[in-house]
Amino acid sequence: MPSSRATIRDVAAQAGVSVATVSKVLNARYGVSAATHERVQRVIDELGYQSSIVASSLRSHRTGVLGVLVADLEPFSTELLKGIATAVRGTGYELVIYSAGGRSGDRVGWERRYLSRLGGTLIDAAVLVTPTTVDADNALPVVAVDPHAGAASVPTVSADNTRGARLAVDHLLGLGHRRIAFISGWPGLESTRLRQEGFRSSLEAAGVTPDPALVVEGDATQERAHTLARALLRLDDPPTAVFAGNDMAALGVLAAARELGVAVPAQLSVVGFDNVPEAVMASPALTTVEQPMQAMGEQALRMLLELLGGGTPASRVVLDTRLVVRHSTAPPPPEVAARP
Repeated sequence: MPSSRATIRDVAAQAGVSVATVSKVLNARYGVSAATHERVQRVIDELGYQSSIVASSLRSHRTGVLGVLVADLEPFSTELLKGIATAVRGTGYELVIYSAGGRSGDRVGWERRYLSRLGGTLIDAAVLVTPTTVDADNALPVVAVDPHAGAASVPTVSADNTRGARLAVDHLLGLGHRRIAFISGWPGLESTRLRQEGFRSSLEAAGVTPDPALVVEGDATQERAHTLARALLRLDDPPTAVFAGNDMAALGVLAAARELGVAVPAQLSVVGFDNVPEAVMASPALTTVEQPMQAMGEQALRMLLELLGGGTPASRVVLDTRLVVRHSTAPPPPEVAARP
């Protein structure tokens, strides 16, 4: 049970390390293995030592450093970081970027572990990018971008994912497509749920019953979408269009179509979501839903500074999305469009 009387010696004894090792963990010094660091930090949390001593020091002595935690350095998070970097200019704060090194392994609760590590370097606050868990169970002010599905107890920034998905599907329906596949994004994210909700609602509004065989679960990577798209395009009645949950997945669809000799957009239309720089450089250039990623990063940083200043930012900020039409979409082949 946490105790305000815990001492550094108590921590060392329970963790089975020396007082010097605990001191290194508290001050983020070199010479401590990752496993030992996590064990010591866990004991610090259990005994309440950090919250009673270190956290009080943090409140009275600002470091001028803000942390940004990302699951991986991929196009979406990179664009967000550009916005965060723009917003921090002139504020007097510095940034520390911490990557979880990809999305393999234990995906649940990684933010809490890495917040603990960043807290050891005495940052003042943190932005979490695409977190899998969102809670206020930490001593640091936190703002989350594109959070996990479910109630969030910290301020969040996201895009209007439902509207964006409807823009994409309405565009395809307007071109005459009816067999539209959907490759979802990372499971569990609120954005993934909302984009699928928008996909279904657009089809239903047009009187089109979604074919369960055309709705598949991706993981936001090009590799997974490539595999799924190959299977979809080999169906006896393949889709004439694919709405991918993000641009990298859409690029995987384009690659699969090339391999199978399916012409885009003459035989297959493809729409992505994000509008990362890679979308315009694709062949053909990708029609996609643009979410204002850099603006989302700027907004998250402003909200974080408001928290640090003692203010109460909005609990949920949703920015608009828009459709960017390029060259990967066209009406379905005449023989398909002529079907009753």
